[in-house]
Parts: sequence; C-alpha cells; structure tokens
Amino acid sequence: MMIWDIHCHISGWGGRTPDESMAKLISMADRMGIDRLIISMGMSLASDPTPDQLRRQNDEVLQALSHWHHRAFGLVYVSPKQVDASLREIDRCVRDGPMVGLKLWTASRCDCPEADALVRRAAELRAVVFQHTWIKAGGNVPGESTPMDLAALAARHPTASLICGHTGGQWELGIRVVRGLPNVTIDLAGFDPTAGVVEMAVRELGARRILYGSDVPGRSFASQLAKVLGADISDTDRRLILGENLRRLLTPILTVKGVKP
Repeated sequence: MMIWDIHCHISGWGGRTPDESMAKLISMADRMGIDRLIISMGMSLASDPTPDQLRRQNDEVLQALSHWHHRAFGLVYVSPKQVDASLREIDRCVRDGPMVGLKLWTASRCDCPEADALVRRAAELRAVVFQHTWIKAGGNVPGESTPMDLAALAARHPTASLICGHTGGQWELGIRVVRGLPNVTIDLAGFDPTAGVVEMAVRELGARRILYGSDVPGRSFASQLAKVLGADISDTDRRLILGENLRRLLTPILTVKGVKP
C-alpha cells in the first residue's frame, strides 16, 4: 500500500546538520516502506518563535528537502504571534518555494483572531494547515491548542483545509469535536496505539477524513503504523488512511506547483 506520513521532524535524530538528519529519516522510512514524508520545523525547536527563529527553522527544513523532493514535502512553520513575519514566510516557502502547507505549534491557541490571516493566506494558495492539538489531564501549556480551538478556527474558514494534529491526544473527544466540520481531517500521530481509535474514527468521521502520521522521531514509524495496520477496517479504508487521503489533500497545491502527486 502507498504510505504518506503527514507528521515528521528532522530534530532528534542526532544529525549535526539538516542533511544528516534527513538522511537518517529517509533510511528509517525505507526500512518501513514509507513512500512520502511531510517535514516541519527545524533542528532546534522553538515553541514561541521570534521572526528570526521562524526563518531559521524553515531554512533548515528547506535544506533538508533540497535533495529529496521526490520523497518529501515541507510545511512552513508559522506563529499567530508573529503575523507579519509568518505571512512573509508563507510567501517565501509556499508561494515561491516548495512547501505545501503551514505548521502551527504552541505559541498561541489557534482560535485567536490573529490566526485568521494565516489561514486565509493558506486557503488562497491551496495549502493545508496543520495544527498541533492536545488535551492534557494536567492542563495544556500556555498557548497549546485543543481540538476545540481548532474547531472554532475551522468554522470561521470553511474553505480552508485544516488538520487536527494528534487528534488532541484524547482521541475520543477529539474525534467528536471535529465531527461536524468537513474541512477538518485528523492526524493519528503521537499517542499510544490504543485498540479502537481507528475504528471509532472511521465510524464517526469516515475513512476519507483520517491521515496516518508518526511524529518521528518522537514516536516510531512501526508503533504508529500499527494503529492502522492492526485496525479492524476494510483494506479500502486502510489504503485511504495510509496514503490516498493525504495525496488527495495535497493534489491542488502540487498541481499548481507542477508536481505530479
């Protein structure tokens, strides 16, 4: 089956440079049969980045992608707390560069009004918007979004394509929160491969709104693939989740860029 991983990083592999880290990532992907990787954020993560940090991290991803355009795509790291700098980065990396979407992390909760300008620009460029979400039992860190925050943002931008990263961790809640928002897909990456998660997601959302992701190297390809490969679902649904859905989501922007999906 074709496998496209929505959630990969070059930090944490022990490489001294983006090229070394990317080579290790590709080597692991080859062992696990991963066809395409979506990379975001650089070598040293900044949760509340300055404009200079945004640019540096995006430069590192661009360098990592430079020899691997046939295997990997990138998401530009942006922050609602740095709207002007983020818009410049979107134009530099997506409009004028090879990246295919936006990555938002924990600088500011994504239901804030400042996020609107970033999502509008993404929609204009036909780029996807990937938002980290989590629901933590002990409380989220300041600025960390929940699926409820993403749902509020998605409701304001029905023509944008948004991805609920980690499905909020507490996937039983995350799945139900975004159920009524057809412009939102969920990412399965990062939480433990608990039995029943994929089955519930297929039942509540339909298989076309679910994306396989790993969050490597924080999690392994194998443990996250196990969620999908071990699920009691049809092979048709499995193919959608492992790769066909992501290829479909990225086809509009790849077509604009002249890249064959």
